[in-house]
Amino acid sequence: MSKTTVVADSACSTGRPTLQRIRNAFFRLFKGTVIVGSFTLISVLLGKLGKIHGKDLPESYFLDGYPVILGLLDSEVFMGIIFTITLSIIVYVLYLLWQLHEVAVHKAQQKSSAHTQIVFALSLCGLFIDKTWWVLAIIIAFTRWDIIGNGIVNIIRKGTSQTNATQPNAGE
Repeated sequence: MSKTTVVADSACSTGRPTLQRIRNAFFRLFKGTVIVGSFTLISVLLGKLGKIHGKDLPESYFLDGYPVILGLLDSEVFMGIIFTITLSIIVYVLYLLWQLHEVAVHKAQQKSSAHTQIVFALSLCGLFIDKTWWVLAIIIAFTRWDIIGNGIVNIIRKGTSQTNATQPNAGE
């Protein structure tokens, strides 16, 4: 009876990860289908909103057998696809620039730094006022303040120990 229970338990435990993998694959396929469908729909809609050259092309476009590209450029759907790709690239580059701009804030939050709010404020000042503030926010976020604090304490200790050692000699 215990062998049957062990076999049944192992079958159930391997069934869940398989079911999870199937579910994840289905969601990835669904997400990909939605993305491609949305991209196609946006391209067609943007293509229908604009008229590139019109339908009647002059004969001067058809010299020396090079009209193939003009037919493609005259297609509203193709120009909608080009516009959608261009807009997607611009949005992605702006997203990457924003992530680069927020690297100081993310680093301060990751370290659970006490300077998170000042880094965020300096980062915003760097965005709207001057990039120098952003550089200062980067410096504050990536600086190891504990090491700098220990270094300053060591300098002060060495200075006070040297002054204490020289003062009795000066008094005699």
